[in-house]
Amino acid sequence: MAIKPILPPAMLGILGGGQLGRMFTVAAKTMGYQVTVLDPDPHSPAADFADIHIARPYTDPQALAQLAQTCAAITTEFENVNADSMRWLAQQGVPVSPSGESVAIAQDRIAEKTFIRGAGLDTAPFLAVNNAGDLAGDLSPYLPGILKTARMGYDGKGQVRVNSAEEARLAMSNMKHQACVLEKMLPLVAEVSAIVTRTCAGEAACFPVAENQHVNGILDISIVPARISQALLDKARSMALQLVEKLDYVGVLAVEFFVLEGDRLVINEMAPRPHNSGHYTLDATVTSQFEQQVRAMCGLYPGRPDLLRPVVMVNLLGDSWGENNAEPHWEVLLTAPNTKLHLYGKKEARIGRKMGHFNVLADTPDAALEQAVAIKDTL
Repeated sequence: MAIKPILPPAMLGILGGGQLGRMFTVAAKTMGYQVTVLDPDPHSPAADFADIHIARPYTDPQALAQLAQTCAAITTEFENVNADSMRWLAQQGVPVSPSGESVAIAQDRIAEKTFIRGAGLDTAPFLAVNNAGDLAGDLSPYLPGILKTARMGYDGKGQVRVNSAEEARLAMSNMKHQACVLEKMLPLVAEVSAIVTRTCAGEAACFPVAENQHVNGILDISIVPARISQALLDKARSMALQLVEKLDYVGVLAVEFFVLEGDRLVINEMAPRPHNSGHYTLDATVTSQFEQQVRAMCGLYPGRPDLLRPVVMVNLLGDSWGENNAEPHWEVLLTAPNTKLHLYGKKEARIGRKMGHFNVLADTPDAALEQAVAIKDTL
């Protein structure tokens, strides 16, 4: 059922105040909305821009009641938020997107992969491992593989590569026998992602597909448009749109794919929020993924997702900062006229921590990539 469009200066609420919440808040404020952020961290990046910052846990009854009473619509910036909190907010009559049901599916790998298969879409071969007994049988269809915790894993965390049944059982033991999935490792040609926006009226738009390169399980570089065949680009968009329809999803959904030999695509996972691989949209598309998030939650038609120019996004991790949080050498980056820097306002740089990103726009993806790597090497 369509909702009446929510217009500025309405108050919008978001669960989570990290960098995604920060960029959402900037987009919403730019459009004339007010923003309330719920995040227990008193120094959360989004708090720099929010009208109201509630520094309480995501399950705090008073905090949730304040959101329900003051916000015209509510969203989230991360999938590990409490799904029951989102369900409770929806029960108070506030539009909540994505739904608690969608978030619950995305935050559990077993539920996620089972749903994707049920939607008629391909995943890598996987085995649901709820207890040690599930690893007692023949595991050869899933080896060599990766044992992943079913919940709370991100950026390569909660994952162990295993080559034998014995290694899988040992890894399960080391994970204290929490629920996992054993997923077969596939020979990858590339990894790509498609980010889709869908409204409660069923209007959907898909951003150009990004080609993603990871280092130590963390996204390093996104190249747009992805350097794969047009047929595969079209298929990735089609699969992402099919998935949001099956979920009856409202909001921004990121779908990550493995590209296999023979022009095969399988879905790796989904994220019920804007995504790191979509940060290029801040500078290189007609509408950013964060404006789309605002539009979807407010019942507005999605903005145009068209690519203005080929672009490469580079993550800036705490590894680039020196001792005592010494800043990287920004000179080359900031003097390049086709490069855009985005820092997240985090107080402390740590190894592997996402501190910001930069986008390089050029005439071709390869030209943007060459310049982006050269700039990264100067930092």
